[in-house]
Amino acid sequence: MDRRDCLKAGLGLSLLPLSNVMASAALPARTTVRPGDAAWPTQAQWDTLSEQVGGQLFTPVSPFLADEATRAEALAQIKNPFYIGDQPALTQTSGYHGAWLSQPSARVVAARNSADVVAAVNFAREHRLRLVVKGGGHSYHGTSNAPDSLLIWTRAMKQVDLHDAFVPAGAPSAATGQPAVSLGAGAMWIHAYDAVTTRAGRYVQGGGCTTVGVTGLVTGGGFGSFSKAHGTAAASLLEAEIVTADGQLRVVNAHQDTDLFWALKGGCGGSFGVVTRITLRTHALPDYFGGVGLKVQAADEASWQALVAESLRFYRDALCNPHWGEQLRFDDERCLQVSMVFQGINEREAKEAWAPFLTWLGENTAYSIVEPLQVSALPAEHMWDAAFFRKYAPQFIARDTRAGSSPIHMLWKGDQGQVGWYLHGYASAWMPSKLLDDAQRDATAKAICTAAAHMPVELHCNKGLFGAPKEALEATRNTAMHPAVLDAFALALIGNAGDPAYAGSGGVVNEKKAERGAKRVQASYDALCAVLPSAPTYVSECDFFQRDWQQAFWGPNYPKLLNAKRRYDPEGMFLIHHGVGT
Repeated sequence: MDRRDCLKAGLGLSLLPLSNVMASAALPARTTVRPGDAAWPTQAQWDTLSEQVGGQLFTPVSPFLADEATRAEALAQIKNPFYIGDQPALTQTSGYHGAWLSQPSARVVAARNSADVVAAVNFAREHRLRLVVKGGGHSYHGTSNAPDSLLIWTRAMKQVDLHDAFVPAGAPSAATGQPAVSLGAGAMWIHAYDAVTTRAGRYVQGGGCTTVGVTGLVTGGGFGSFSKAHGTAAASLLEAEIVTADGQLRVVNAHQDTDLFWALKGGCGGSFGVVTRITLRTHALPDYFGGVGLKVQAADEASWQALVAESLRFYRDALCNPHWGEQLRFDDERCLQVSMVFQGINEREAKEAWAPFLTWLGENTAYSIVEPLQVSALPAEHMWDAAFFRKYAPQFIARDTRAGSSPIHMLWKGDQGQVGWYLHGYASAWMPSKLLDDAQRDATAKAICTAAAHMPVELHCNKGLFGAPKEALEATRNTAMHPAVLDAFALALIGNAGDPAYAGSGGVVNEKKAERGAKRVQASYDALCAVLPSAPTYVSECDFFQRDWQQAFWGPNYPKLLNAKRRYDPEGMFLIHHGVGT
């Protein structure tokens, strides 16, 4: 079954009225002005904008296309995400096969504050310019990338403020404050974790990759390693500041502009305006964070399927709870690779949790332990403590190697492969909890094995809230995300990528290899669809060519999102690929 058919199959005739709404949901196309057009702003008009933003308007140039010294530095730093993120002409993903390549905008406003954003939005509206926004630049769909556009670059807006008792604007006078953190639109998760966890001893629900932009992750829904305990990042949103298409800076929360506030909780903020600041609730920090690693290989197909089925059963019975997150990986060499994290338990308790699985493996000679079980825990306040890791565990991190770089800059070494990658294909699907039932588990295992023969399948167990506590489920239920996330035990991810392909970097797209990679992803996904009556998915990690995307991303929440879009951006000024109203 083709993945497009798979998406349609389980939605049924009962949702036909919703489908009709979606089919006619696009806002009228907004005609934009490009360089060379008669209506393109004059130099005098650009100069006026430059004055309004304090001289922070310029033409971005890729460092790979600059002078020899600049290009040499760029090549040396091509796998340094902190360097790539500091380049307004680049994005963290260099492209997606058959879809887009990273290209500089025509002009960029390096916004320092909300006033700069207001000026840029007003200028883009008055001159009918294509407008894009970039904070972290990690979008697989290239939403912060568009040639001939005006880019609002929020990188400098990275202020972090902690609150002991935050009360949203407009709340009743008797409202009780709660611990929270406010973050500017340019902040990365390493900024949040350093302030909240390393220095303040609390936890904020955020992303696993430390260089991802805070705002983009939250407004897309947002998952981190410990989402099973606290729900999505969007569920922690208490307040946001956003510049809408009319040039107004709005403070939105549960008390004012409530429809826009709800839309920002998983509806993709780039469809509704430019978010300049967000405030998230923080949580008590457990005593320990830790990780588990294990790699097992099966001798033949029968034992491989049995291993997958047993790993699903073991996960259901022992690990599908707030203590555990991250992934189980099944590959084409009949290998199960465990890369999981835990919170709220110590190293001994984590080892005890895995003991039954090791016993099961030891009772069958068909299984070889390629990498033995490794369990480690550390005091939770050191989880994102760059100084701690540089001293005690440097092998786990990649550093910002530039002279004078921030001492807090660290990246998990496993995430470094994503820096600059050129995606050949990508697919994902929420895995409903019923696939873990005894009656369905063998069929699920067979589908995973068949899929993994084409392309490795990763089950990200922290992305999916089946097994989460009631409060996390209820908070996430009040977001714009597809309700399927509440019952999903994991997000299945299948992807294939090549080396960076920035123009001027020397990286060349191998079209045949990219096409083969895309077909392998497709074949793997099609096989997985054998056990998926429908295939809702996660907007931030999915196929660029997703069909029925309104339903796949948001399901019954899409009409409400569309109403918010029509109210706050009736002319469709904020255009992103597969964004609300497009």
